[in-house]
Amino acid sequence: MGTQYLRRTETARPTQARAHNRSLVLQHLFQSGPESRAELARSTGLTRVTMSALVDELLSEGLVQELGSEEPSGKVGKRGTLVGLSEDRWCIPAVNLTNDGSITGAILTLSGQITHRFREPHPLPGGEEGIEELAAFCRVLISHADSQILGLGVSSPGIINGEGFIEQAPNRGWYEVPLADILRERLGVEVHVANDANCLALAEYSFGGAAGDELLTIVVGQGLGAGLVAAGTLIQGAENAAGEIGHVTAMDNRDLPNSDLGAPRMCACGRAGCLETLMSETALREFTDGLDPGARDRVLAAIGTRLGIVLAPIVATLNVADIVASGPEALLAGSLLKACAREIRERTLPRSHRALRVRLSKLGSDGGLRGAAVLVLSGRLGIA
Repeated sequence: MGTQYLRRTETARPTQARAHNRSLVLQHLFQSGPESRAELARSTGLTRVTMSALVDELLSEGLVQELGSEEPSGKVGKRGTLVGLSEDRWCIPAVNLTNDGSITGAILTLSGQITHRFREPHPLPGGEEGIEELAAFCRVLISHADSQILGLGVSSPGIINGEGFIEQAPNRGWYEVPLADILRERLGVEVHVANDANCLALAEYSFGGAAGDELLTIVVGQGLGAGLVAAGTLIQGAENAAGEIGHVTAMDNRDLPNSDLGAPRMCACGRAGCLETLMSETALREFTDGLDPGARDRVLAAIGTRLGIVLAPIVATLNVADIVASGPEALLAGSLLKACAREIRERTLPRSHRALRVRLSKLGSDGGLRGAAVLVLSGRLGIA
């Protein structure tokens, strides 16, 4: 799968109309909140007859609920009945595997609100043992669901296709692992699995106040990856490897003179000098532990400069307006992201970076969890 269209904004061809229009209505309620049938018809461009039939269908499935009458508007006539998503009827368990020191989970409503939190405070083992521990964690998570489960979402590092098949996640020791199928069989619920940076992109696009339809997210955890939304579309690439910036060579032996970062380090992928060897959470801590504030800022700025060198061609090519980073705030905020933004601006045309923001995610540590929930919403209901 090369792309994933996130939001439906217009009516579809007759052969696709029913599914498309259902998603259109659910998407509007997700973004705008409760509305009457008449307002929904006006907002979506569907006829009142079509809207009435769609709402009745969604009511019968428990996906929406009636919430009482509209507020008085001063207009003559009967007030309409508000319709909204069924917050109490359905829930979404979500798991985030970004951090190498713990597993985090949550149960969320259809609007992305977290109602329960869970954390396993030790690293997930690699290989088959890690899959067993993940399944056990998910069982505990699911046991605390107090409403029907729409689906389980999992945010994981690695190259992952649209079916939740992990082609490779070197830091987890997972290669050719059909993780969604394994968890679906063991847990008895629908499961959706995606790359953690893509999940953060989904979360930022839906909940994080993205500046527009062009968005680049960076996830710093056990490894380093990026998620990309262009023209409102999540880009996954021809081989599901879009955003693998962690394995772009950012240093080689030509960088040794006057370098604050030392010699290029070996990466889990087998090459030396990958950006991930500078910017995984472990690498950032190793580079900065024990340094005085001045030396620490210089090292972080040097790493931020390398990040900017890698990102500048992406900004120039796609005119990205928002670059959003998630990870250890104390290491990313300040020198690192400032140096990254400065390097991008120095290497691109003013028109390319005029609207650019380089910032930390407003969603904090919840970004991966909320993105995993959007993954389920998108997969099951066609909304994001």
